[in-house]
Amino acid sequence: MDRACECGFIFATHRRLYKAADCNCSGFSAIMRIILIYIDVLPAMSATDTVLQQQVHTLYSNHHGWLFGWLRKKLGCAHNAADIAQDTFLRILTAQDKRSDLDLREPRAYLTTVAGRVILNHYRRLSLERAYLEALALVPDMYAPAPEDRLIILETLHEIDAMLDALPHKARTAFLLAQFEGLSYAEISVRLDVSVRTVKRYMAQAFEECIMLDL
Repeated sequence: MDRACECGFIFATHRRLYKAADCNCSGFSAIMRIILIYIDVLPAMSATDTVLQQQVHTLYSNHHGWLFGWLRKKLGCAHNAADIAQDTFLRILTAQDKRSDLDLREPRAYLTTVAGRVILNHYRRLSLERAYLEALALVPDMYAPAPEDRLIILETLHEIDAMLDALPHKARTAFLLAQFEGLSYAEISVRLDVSVRTVKRYMAQAFEECIMLDL
């Protein structure tokens, strides 16, 4: 298990414990101390990783309570606020390999920006789940997937949605036009006002992301 996965497991465990404590303040404080201890004893890191670890440690210990309160007020639900707060820090942790340092000059502004993206992603997931359930309701019972298969299909849909969202706009559009409307590369080039060679590059990008889903 790599460092990001370990941290993700820790935060997920924190979330479950937090809910079990029914948002009890004293219970939360004790749990948070345990989480910070776990972060401190993660496997040995490089000098850069150590700096990043300490920055996230400081960010979490100093501002998690404030972020939770901000989210609870914004969302009107303590449990959803707890989920989004933990997902916000998880996103910061898993994005560490993409930056050499965290800009903590305005930590709360930084957290609200990341949390805002997590909220958007949360509602995207809910929208996708609703669409999936609505489509599933139209399938005759004899053809409906088993409950365990439904979960696998839904998770796959989430992965595909995240993959498409990560693509540049035109690459995503080209991929969808080819896969769902059956357009040829020449037809897509006209629709997007780009060369066929560019369409091929867009499709290569999309297929590369598809392949990564299977790894």
